[in-house]
Amino acid sequence: MSTLSNDEPTIHLPHGAVTALQQDEEYFELEEDGRRRRIRFHDYAEIYSVPGLYERLFAQTLMCRSPEVVVNLLQETRLDQEQRPGDLRVLDFGAGNGMVGEELARIGVRSIVGVDELDEAKQAAERDRPGIYEAYHAVDITAPGADVQRELEEADFNCLTCVAALGFGDIPADVFSAALGLIADGGWVAFNIRDQFVTDTDRSGFADLLDDMTASGELVERARLRYPHRLGLSGEPLDYFAVVAQKSS
Repeated sequence: MSTLSNDEPTIHLPHGAVTALQQDEEYFELEEDGRRRRIRFHDYAEIYSVPGLYERLFAQTLMCRSPEVVVNLLQETRLDQEQRPGDLRVLDFGAGNGMVGEELARIGVRSIVGVDELDEAKQAAERDRPGIYEAYHAVDITAPGADVQRELEEADFNCLTCVAALGFGDIPADVFSAALGLIADGGWVAFNIRDQFVTDTDRSGFADLLDDMTASGELVERARLRYPHRLGLSGEPLDYFAVVAQKSS
């Protein structure tokens, strides 16, 4: 295993044949106080519980730049239509530890509400990026409870962001569709997705969902960008699409 030790705890990345693992099977080992434990990249609850670990692993080590890429594409597309970021009321879905919310605030968005199924994500966002979100709900968006449902509906969102969360079972297609239902007609949708989930061989349901919404006119795609989401353990880039669309009635 290769070792990265900018500070404690230490991240150990595997090497050799294991680097050919599928994306949702990749893992690393975390060394704390002389003890190591193995953590899958998709075991977000464990990663969020260690301050700064998500950023060190994904942003610094594996060069993930999706929050910046998706938010910049949203900004550029809206500028083409002479609309200001300050007018957005954003539902940041699968908000994690707040990296996307931070990027939204950077471009001038003032109203951001986070939703993530993990309470550890909410705790990490409030710990590491206080003040970014007007509210942050750790709920299943398909059954958030009456009070949260009412609050989400009354927020009158006109933008949905969902970054590094779709596919691999983290957010299934029907759950993404439920989040989209909270966005007002004419609102914006900015997300990214692995290239394999928008092909004819996709079995996740996302290719069919996006094709159906586009064909019916429910979503009107405004911009699409293929780019490297991050490096895999093999050192090769993982290609994703960033998409910006508008929701119609």
